[in-house]
Amino acid sequence: MSLARSRRRRQPDTNYWPGFVDAMATLLLVVTFLLSVFMVVQFIVTQVASGKETALQKLNKQIAQLTELLALETSTKMTLEDNLASLQVTLDNKSSENSRLQGLIGTEGAKAKDSAGRASSLASELDKQKELGASALARVELLNQQLAALRRQIASLEEALDASEARDKQSQTQISDLGRRLNLALARKVQELARYRSDFFGRLREILGGRDDVRIEGDRFVFQAEVLFPTGSDVMNFEGVEQIDKLAAAIVQLEKRIPKGINWVLRVDGHTDIRPIASPEFPSNWELSSARAISVVRQLIAQGVPPRRLVAAGFGEFQPIDTGNTENAFRRNRRIELKLTEK
Repeated sequence: MSLARSRRRRQPDTNYWPGFVDAMATLLLVVTFLLSVFMVVQFIVTQVASGKETALQKLNKQIAQLTELLALETSTKMTLEDNLASLQVTLDNKSSENSRLQGLIGTEGAKAKDSAGRASSLASELDKQKELGASALARVELLNQQLAALRRQIASLEEALDASEARDKQSQTQISDLGRRLNLALARKVQELARYRSDFFGRLREILGGRDDVRIEGDRFVFQAEVLFPTGSDVMNFEGVEQIDKLAAAIVQLEKRIPKGINWVLRVDGHTDIRPIASPEFPSNWELSSARAISVVRQLIAQGVPPRRLVAAGFGEFQPIDTGNTENAFRRNRRIELKLTEK
């Protein structure tokens, strides 16, 4: 009994794995075949559908073309109908016009007889016009002769005008030459006056002793107002009178040296600072600057300077030489300027 059991245990178990593998391989081949068949069928179906879509597009295009042709034919038909209606109206109008002309022909026949009589009258009138035309031609000939004479006169006038223009050009040249010479003469006079001005300023420096409050600026000789006048006054102080007397002596000497052909003057300019004066005697700086300039001129005249060689001018505070607001700037702007210039 135990021996039989022992034998049964020793017998090998049944192996199912190779059969299972074969079954699975067969199943895989079947699935692969089915997939291949499905893909081929899908491709065929796709091609058939694509062909149908292309055919459908062509059909739609043909339908659109036919629709356009139909619209064009409809439009052409309407145009032809309009033209036909227009032609019918024109034909009716022509018929009416033809009837009217038929009536006019009858009327014109009667008028033709009257025209014959008028033609005879016009012929006689034409003869008269021919006579008048001959007279007119004679007048035209006379006018042509007068026109020729007028042209000859115009030619003579043009020649005279050309000669006048030539003389005018010559005159312009002479005037230009005279102007150039006049400018040269004026320049020489200005140079001479500048030389005398330089000598005059040099002489003034010697006379006045090179003071700091009396200076030369450009073409002007400048006195500080304090040298000549008290504050707010146009009456010269003693020192101012003394300085102006020296100045007058220099001017008298200068007048003897300057040639008479130079028409010179000494201009005396009065200036103030920007601070208003507003006194009863001088309502503004205009009055004060003018009064000081006149005082200097009067003192020069008293010392023998000819009045025709003097000019007085007041500028108030409107021509400063220092635009500052310091006391030194105010002092510099309060001044009397002397300028030797041409009249």
